[in-house]
Amino acid sequence: MIGKKKVTILVPAYNEEDVLQQLYSRLINVFNTLPLYKFELLFINDGSTDETLPKIKLLREMDNRVSYVNLSRNFGKETAMIAGLDYAEGDAVIIIDADLQDPPELIPEMIHYWENGYDDVYAKRNSRSGETWIKKTTATAFYRLLEKVARVPIQRDTGDFRLLDRRCVDALRQLRETQRYTKGMFSWIGFNKKEILFDRDPRAAGETKWNYFKLFDLAIEGITSFTTTPLRISALFGCIVSFCAFIYMIWIIAKTMLFGEPVAGYPSLMTVILFLGGIQLISLGILGEYIGRIFNETKNRPLYFVDEYNNVKINNFDTNKLQAVSKE
Repeated sequence: MIGKKKVTILVPAYNEEDVLQQLYSRLINVFNTLPLYKFELLFINDGSTDETLPKIKLLREMDNRVSYVNLSRNFGKETAMIAGLDYAEGDAVIIIDADLQDPPELIPEMIHYWENGYDDVYAKRNSRSGETWIKKTTATAFYRLLEKVARVPIQRDTGDFRLLDRRCVDALRQLRETQRYTKGMFSWIGFNKKEILFDRDPRAAGETKWNYFKLFDLAIEGITSFTTTPLRISALFGCIVSFCAFIYMIWIIAKTMLFGEPVAGYPSLMTVILFLGGIQLISLGILGEYIGRIFNETKNRPLYFVDEYNNVKINNFDTNKLQAVSKE
């Protein structure tokens, strides 16, 4: 085993009891086709309320390649991923969802490109089985919008399923903002990237944890994390509306002085007031999103707390050194 490169398979898990055994079996089949590598299967239990954690512990009893980090509560997938990167031991880390929509059988191809010098081998969805047309349409529209407004290139139809070289992992571990959009961070850090295509399968079991409200919230995180374009649009709207209002004011004054104004224009007055009020509220809402992010970041709270790592209870007295906990 000496000299073999180690690959960590990072699996964020939240209430995935129904699919864990199937995921493990398919991953083991992949591991058996790659005897020249050592593997670590690292589960991040993100505050599951079902039997996810006991089942992960059972897998660890059967296979010492299985490790787990049990977070103290549900922090969300984005935070679970950075927790996994903090604890991953591999020379490369492959992030994969537990629901098996991302096929583990792509792992050998990812490793092949990694060995050929690529630092970030990401899987792009060629098709998305099991998803509604509304979700597909909104996802496509969101990625196109983000591509246009973001200052870094954003990969379209690309999720978290990817291989990251250790230097990519170390770079991502330095990004500690509390409101995270990891898909954008993958692009922001740069490095040598390689795209591979795949057809996404429907969930193997269980139900998706991403409802439309959560997806909308994630979209807001993505836009506000990687561009200030909404602020510029807000300022542009303000300038345009102010200019139009100024021209309209001159017109009203001139018309009144030249022709008089026998009847006050209530409908036009209310229309202008409501229009200007709407623009102001939209602008304030956009400003509020960014100010809220500033507020959350200034708290400087730890990203997460760990309850247990591989049967060892964790003392979170120094969250900056969590990843330095001695491994078994």
